[in-house]
Amino acid sequence: MPVDSLKIFDINLRQHFYSKELIDHSLLQSNVLKINDDELIVVGELFGWETKNEIKICQQILEDYQLNLVVLTKGTKGSYVITKSETYFKPTPSIVVVDTVGAGDSFTAAFVASLLRGQSVSQAHQLAVDVSAFVCTQRGAMPLLPDSLLNRVPLTGDDFILSSI
Repeated sequence: MPVDSLKIFDINLRQHFYSKELIDHSLLQSNVLKINDDELIVVGELFGWETKNEIKICQQILEDYQLNLVVLTKGTKGSYVITKSETYFKPTPSIVVVDTVGAGDSFTAAFVASLLRGQSVSQAHQLAVDVSAFVCTQRGAMPLLPDSLLNRVPLTGDDFILSSI
C-alpha cells in the first residue's frame, strides 16, 4: 500500500481466532484502530495493561503504535475518537433498534468516507454515529441510506453512490 494511505484496523475479535501477536502485527501496519468496548477489555488484558480506564487504554495504544487515531464505540453509551491532542465524544441517538447487524461496519465506513472527503474528525464522527443509528433502525446489514445522510459527504465527479429514489 502507498505510504500515505489510510490503513484502518477494525479489530472484530471473534471467538478465539486472534492472538496478541496477530493484534500487535496488525496495529503496527495500521494508522487507525476501530474497537468496541468489549474488544478493548480483551486487548487490555492480552497486553497486560493494568488500567481499566478505556480512554487511557486507547491513549496507550495510540502512543505505543504511532496511530493517528483510535475510534472506540460503546453501543448505547456513545463513542469516542481519540487523537494525540484531542478526545471527541458523541452520544448514541435514542432510537428503536430493529437490528444491530452492520452497525459497526457502517460506523467505520461512514467515518472513513467522511475523512477521505476532507471533513473534520468531529464531522466524520457525527456522520458515523448517525449512519450507524440509522442502520440499527432497519432490518439487515446494508440498508439503502437516505439522501439526508448521503448528502453529508462531499462527493467528486468520480464518485458513485447508490441512493434511494
